[in-house]
Amino acid sequence: MTLAEQNNYLELATDDGETIKVLRAAHPRARRLRLTVTSGGARVSYPPSTHPAQVFAFLRKHANWLERKLDELQIEDAPPPIEPGRPTLVPLRGETTRLIWRDGAFPHIELDDEQRLVLTLPKPHNKRTLSAARSLLHSFLQAQIRRDVSRLLARYVPELGRAPTGVRVKPLKSLWGSLDTRDAVTLDLALALAPPEALKYVVIHELCHLRYRDHSPRFWALVGSLYPDWKEQREWLKARGHALKAELARLIEVGEK
Repeated sequence: MTLAEQNNYLELATDDGETIKVLRAAHPRARRLRLTVTSGGARVSYPPSTHPAQVFAFLRKHANWLERKLDELQIEDAPPPIEPGRPTLVPLRGETTRLIWRDGAFPHIELDDEQRLVLTLPKPHNKRTLSAARSLLHSFLQAQIRRDVSRLLARYVPELGRAPTGVRVKPLKSLWGSLDTRDAVTLDLALALAPPEALKYVVIHELCHLRYRDHSPRFWALVGSLYPDWKEQREWLKARGHALKAELARLIEVGEK
């Protein structure tokens, strides 16, 4: 496992490829290192005199516990699971969309003229077809993000003069996006459920890290020059992010094999 320090957060990369974002906080009255998990995310607090290496080692030691607690929290707060054949409401690009099921020989998913998300699968619609439905939903959400990201890259890469080496889209436990040492961007699949403006903010944020690897004033100045309304979108994600990740888990069963 490796840890990368970014501003007031630590990013814990786990053995299975997940990345967990942990808020760090030196507390004047703290007597020991303490790790907590709430609906707002993970937080590590410690005495001000604590060496960064001690914090890193503490998180590494408790990485499995942290992953388990985040998974438990997601399960506890998750909306009811989708049921085969039963319509339900889901978020999509910041709007509430009706998910319906139809009978058809060839598995398919699409938005119809009424902007309903239609799952076409052979009957009977039961637990055996649920796995196919989840796969269709996963592919559909990925395609939604990749379409939007392609447009954003075409708009902002020429202005930045830098381009990512690749873009991956997958469920993330606590992050919305990241940029690795090879300049590849990873985006959370749950962003397909968020308003396009929130996705835009995350993409611009990661693209700006191609220029500045920290969260210094010059980094935020660059973000603001490309997207003046970035603060509003960041606050939206802070307020609604946990619910979106729970919705994604409901649709595709994140973390289950």
